[in-house]
Amino acid sequence: MKSSPIKLKQKLSPVARKAKHDRDVLAAKSTHRKLRKVQNQRIGQRSDSDLHHTKSGAVKRTSIKNNRGNYGRGTKNE
Repeated sequence: MKSSPIKLKQKLSPVARKAKHDRDVLAAKSTHRKLRKVQNQRIGQRSDSDLHHTKSGAVKRTSIKNNRGNYGRGTKNE
């Protein structure tokens, strides 16, 4: 996988970095997130599209460009 030329690393103090890491781990290991991961693995990923969970909980395939670019709205203000 190629790395991005844009460095997106946040400049956090050591205390803030650890707190963020702890929050991120809790979110990744939540029951809700685990169920979505299992569902995505069951469906299977393809190299030409992403799996996108909608607000209703359904899963749909979308183009990588649309899913990662917030459907043309960009990701700067997320």
